[in-house]
Amino acid sequence: MTSRYASLSRDELVTLVPELLLIGQMIDRSGMAWCISNFGREEMLQIAIEEWAASSPIYTRRMQKALKYEGVDIITIFKGLQLDIGAPPQFMDFRYIVHDRWHGEFYLDHCGALLDVEPMGEDYVRGMCHDIEDPTFDATALATNRKCQVRPIHRPPRTPADRHPHCAWTVIIDESYPEVDDIPTLEVIGRTRAAQTVLDPIDPSDQGESDYSGPLLSDFDFAAFSHSALVRIADEVCLQMHLLNLSFVIAVGARAGANTELATEICTKQLIGLAGLAGERIHKALNLPGGIEGAMRVLELHPLFNPAAYVDAEFGPDTVSVRRSAAHQDGAWIALTGPGETRPLRAIVAGVDPHLSVEVIGSDDQWTARVIETETAAKELDEVAVAKFSGGASFVFEPRKSLPLTVV
Repeated sequence: MTSRYASLSRDELVTLVPELLLIGQMIDRSGMAWCISNFGREEMLQIAIEEWAASSPIYTRRMQKALKYEGVDIITIFKGLQLDIGAPPQFMDFRYIVHDRWHGEFYLDHCGALLDVEPMGEDYVRGMCHDIEDPTFDATALATNRKCQVRPIHRPPRTPADRHPHCAWTVIIDESYPEVDDIPTLEVIGRTRAAQTVLDPIDPSDQGESDYSGPLLSDFDFAAFSHSALVRIADEVCLQMHLLNLSFVIAVGARAGANTELATEICTKQLIGLAGLAGERIHKALNLPGGIEGAMRVLELHPLFNPAAYVDAEFGPDTVSVRRSAAHQDGAWIALTGPGETRPLRAIVAGVDPHLSVEVIGSDDQWTARVIETETAAKELDEVAVAKFSGGASFVFEPRKSLPLTVV
């Protein structure tokens, strides 16, 4: 199945891939507000821990294999963080120090997630920077080496209030350390079709870098990579989002118990917020046209419908037709929208132009949506407004020079 991202130019992919990484980070900005309002802050923290710990080891290994930087050392871990929706470039501005293969540090020059939660008070800051980060950093590292420990040098709450960098951590691999264990849900997520999706291999003859087997760079240089490599990265990043969301679905379902309607409602609200925010950012980043033409292009490139190997959809001049696919079998995002629930689709097209809407016909897992123009501008959906609380909604990427990081 040819990737939908293959139709983009190399320059367009250089712009889009960091956008996709940032959009993945916004999944929690969209979903966690609804978890707090239904289950409380403590349960929200546990949901966050479970969703990341059950998905990041899987997608981290996928990216290592795709870009040929599999290994057991600090450098492998740091490369993985540069291509992780948990650490989108610049918004979560990780800076790396390598002492040797087994000892390193990182610090955050800018933590967009921190700036999002600081206005909410110290309890929320501690929840994110202590309760969530301790188990999830180790879970990300275990994809590379189970003997790795990620420990704080300093971290928020910030003292003084403008402390910089925002946080700093040591990363040490030592044979004397106990092995980090998988959480039980990791095995469940590993059996999903998303985890097992096979994507086209990178063409090594394509112009530009085809893998990341060389030196660790201070910033991942998207422009140095080939069209083929960038297409594969874009598809992998979308799978990261699906895997994180599938973990979110399980964690929310565990709290909702027999109330499956509540679980579906929360997961749908998360999708609506992310769908609208992502649609708006993709449209703006690629400077796409307005109207129905622009909306159709945004739909085709949206994580909801990607990768093509996972979500079966066909795009026409003003319609998208969806057929039952692996994503439906997993209960992924695509299973939450259709004739009975059009808000995610409406949120995407309204991100292009509030005068656009959709008409959807068909069944739950086989339907066609037509993008239409309306006379009245739609009011922004509440779920999209909640997601836009994050600074990630308006974040602007800057050009960066990328330098090799050597042992100090």
